[in-house]
Amino acid sequence: MPDETSSLPPSRWVFVYGTLRQGCSNDITRLEPPPLFVGRGRIAGILYHLGAYPGVTLGGAEWVHGEVYAIEPALEDVLDEIESLGENPTDEYIKREIDVEVNGEPLPCLVYEINPRYVLSAARVPEGDWVKFL
Repeated sequence: MPDETSSLPPSRWVFVYGTLRQGCSNDITRLEPPPLFVGRGRIAGILYHLGAYPGVTLGGAEWVHGEVYAIEPALEDVLDEIESLGENPTDEYIKREIDVEVNGEPLPCLVYEINPRYVLSAARVPEGDWVKFL
């Protein structure tokens, strides 16, 4: 009898745009349980440089580029801790679910948006791409 769970969709997809991108300091592919790469994506927003990491504000006419991964609930918990939304939450990031453009199609993804008060004097990341900026 085939394993029916293998055909079930993941609990959620996540769009990563900064240090969680592959090859960066918090590379999501090194976290457990392992995510499944879905594709490159983009969202409407502005990417800001906050020192060792970026933050995105959603909306507008600019694009922010990143990667989309299928994740399990346990990995979402790990991401919440990284973004300071876990056991001892701060107000730096807000977890949202928005449509991300992946291969020209919308996919509902989890995105960690920076609280706008943290980017009042921050510089923008050119071209909305953290990896190109590094």
